[in-house]
Amino acid sequence: MNSTLNTQNLYDQDFVEWCEITAAQLRDRKFDQVDLENLIEEIEGLAKRDRRELKNRLTVLLAHLLKRIYVNSPENFQGWELTIREQRRQIQDLLQDSPSLKSYLGEVFNTAYQNALDDVRLEYQQAEFPGTWEFELNSESLLSDNYWVVQ
Repeated sequence: MNSTLNTQNLYDQDFVEWCEITAAQLRDRKFDQVDLENLIEEIEGLAKRDRRELKNRLTVLLAHLLKRIYVNSPENFQGWELTIREQRRQIQDLLQDSPSLKSYLGEVFNTAYQNALDDVRLEYQQAEFPGTWEFELNSESLLSDNYWVVQ
């Protein structure tokens, strides 16, 4: 019990050392010494971090897609397309590492779209942006289609 109290104090004083000790305790199967309360908090935090990152990257992706599709500014096209490509790559990596986030993508899409829409409407007040996503809504299309190319 004393050892658990020491690692709980360590958590507040030196997080890296706490992580190293906790990993060693788990590896050595010394479960009775593990600071479970903080370990649970950290694991929950990891999942929240990944969901937050996915939502933020989706918002950036949607903002740049909206700009590229609806703002006639050829001098900015390349920069927007580079950002679109990078955000897609990062989202694909997140989904590959955590496939369960694919359903979360659908859950947060409308919120991310509204956030992106608010940003681009403020930045490009002269442009007309649709209030809702006008294209097919699936992750494959979202992560690959060049919506601005006339087909």
